[in-house]
Amino acid sequence: MNAKNPAIFVAILLAAAGGYWLGQRQAPADSPAPAAQAGERQPLYYRNPMGLPDTSTVPKKDPMGMDYIAVFAGEEKADGSVRINPERIQTLGVRTEAVAKRSLAKALRATGRVEVDERRVYAVAPKFEGWVERLHVNATGQPVGRGQALFEVYSPELVSAQREYALAARELGAGTNADTKAAMSQVAEAALIRLRNWDISEEQVKALAAGGEGKRTLTFRSPVAGVVTEKKAVQGMRFGPGDALYQVADLSAVWVIAEVPEQDIGAVKTGAKAEVKIGAYPDKVFTGTIAYVYPTLKAETRTVPVRIELANPGGLLKPAMYAQVDLPTASRGSVLAVPLSAVIDSGTRQVVIVRTGDGRFAPRPVRLGARDDAYAEVIEGVSEGELVVTSANFLIDAESNLQSALSGMGEAPGKTATAVGHQAVGTLDAIDTTADTVTISHQPVADLKWPAMTMDFKLANPSLVTGLKPGAKVSVEFVERKPGEWVITKIDAGKH
Repeated sequence: MNAKNPAIFVAILLAAAGGYWLGQRQAPADSPAPAAQAGERQPLYYRNPMGLPDTSTVPKKDPMGMDYIAVFAGEEKADGSVRINPERIQTLGVRTEAVAKRSLAKALRATGRVEVDERRVYAVAPKFEGWVERLHVNATGQPVGRGQALFEVYSPELVSAQREYALAARELGAGTNADTKAAMSQVAEAALIRLRNWDISEEQVKALAAGGEGKRTLTFRSPVAGVVTEKKAVQGMRFGPGDALYQVADLSAVWVIAEVPEQDIGAVKTGAKAEVKIGAYPDKVFTGTIAYVYPTLKAETRTVPVRIELANPGGLLKPAMYAQVDLPTASRGSVLAVPLSAVIDSGTRQVVIVRTGDGRFAPRPVRLGARDDAYAEVIEGVSEGELVVTSANFLIDAESNLQSALSGMGEAPGKTATAVGHQAVGTLDAIDTTADTVTISHQPVADLKWPAMTMDFKLANPSLVTGLKPGAKVSVEFVERKPGEWVITKIDAGKH
C-alpha cells in the first residue's frame, strides 16, 4: 500500500462512522419508545401519593417532592376498593389484625372528692338549758377517743332533778307510812325519767340512790373515736335544749363521691371494686366498693354522683381531697371486636379498611357497640377472621374515597364507562385547562328536553381532552354532579 492508500482508508472509515451516527439519530423516530413495548402495561393516570383528589396524565411530583403513583387498568373498583402492590404496602407500614371475639371490660375514669361517711357523724347536744362551765376539748380537728370528756355544763334543772331523786330515795328507805312511800315513789320515778332523758349515766343515778349528793355540773363525753369536725361551745356561753355544741366524725372509713358522665352511668354496677388515687400519695392505690349510684343528675355538669366506700387506715384520706377514680364497667362477655386504631370515624359513620386479598383493600361501614381501652364491639359490618387495617388506614381510605369520587363522575381515564348519564353531540369550541372545563355547541338533548345551545361542561378528568383541539366534532356523555354542574365523563372525537 502506497502513501495515498492509508488516507483513502481513513476517509472510508469516517464516512461509515458518520452514516452510523445519522442512523442512530433517526432511529427513535421510527421505533417505539421503551415504555410502549408490546405487552407492557400502560398507566391510566397518575394519582396524588397522599390520597388527595388530584390526578395527572403524565408523571409528576407533589409539592413535597413525592412522585405521583401510577394507576393501571384493574387497580380500582366501583365499590371503592383499591389495589396496592407489596412494595407500597411495606413502604406505608400497613398492618392488619384479624377480627376476633373478645371480652370487653372498660375501666371508666372519673374525678371525685373525699367526704365524711354521713353515718359516722355524731352531734353532741344537751337536752336541757344551761351554761358551759369548762372545755376539755377546745379546738376543731382535735382527735378524740370514745368516752373522752369534751366539756362540762351547769344547769339549774339538772341540779333540781338530782336533788328530787336523792330526797325521794332517802324517804323510801326510811320507815314512813304507806301513803308517804307511794308519793315519794312517784316523785323518784319522775326525777329518774328526767335524768335518764338528759343522758345522766347509770353510775350517777346509782350514786344518788345510795344517798350521795348530786353534782353541780355534768360532763359530756365523745360518743365515738374520731375527729372534732365542728365546735360551737365556748366557755361560759349559755345554750338551749338541742343546741349542737360539738360534732365528732369517725374517719376510719370514708366516702369518695365520683362524678360519672351520664352517658356512662348505665355501665356502673354497685358492688364492684373501684380504685382511688390521690394526688398527695401518687404511689398508693386505695381500693373501695361501689355502694350507691345516686338517683339524681347534676344539670350543670351532666354527671351522676357515685358513692365509693373505702377504709381509711392511718387517716390518710382527708375530707374534701380530690381523687381520681377508676370504675370498672360490666363486661358483656365475648363479643366480636376490632381494634380502635382500625376505626375511621367521620362523625356520621364508622368505617374500617378490610384486606380482601391479592393486595386489595376495601372500605367497610360498621356499626359499633361497647368499647374498652383498645377494642370496640362490632355489631355489624365485618365477620370473624377478616383482616382489618390498623395502621396507614387513613391513607388507604383517602385513596378509596378518590376512586369512589372518580367512579361517581365516570370511569377513570382509559376505562369503559359502566353507567351512562346523558349523551350529546356537537362541536368543541374551547378548552380551559386551568379550570378543567370545555365549551361545546351541542345539538338538542332529548332526554333533558334541551334545545341546541352552547354551554360549558366540567371534565371528570383533564385527560379526557388529550389530543383534542377546538373545532373538533365530538360525542359526549355527561352527568349532573350537583344542581347546575354538568360533568363530562366520556368524550369521543369524530363521532356523530
